[in-house]
Amino acid sequence: MVVSVHLVYGIYDLIVQIRADDLDTLKKGVTEHLRSIEKIRSTMTMIAVE
Repeated sequence: MVVSVHLVYGIYDLIVQIRADDLDTLKKGVTEHLRSIEKIRSTMTMIAVE
């Protein structure tokens, strides 16, 4: 689930915060949903552990 989206300046255009129950759900969300958007050329995933 997308928690927040921030426009940023520099190398990247957006920071999208996603919350997922497990790594498989996160992977599916990024690969099947975010990367399927035509204008998205690349993604970088950073995982925060609470």
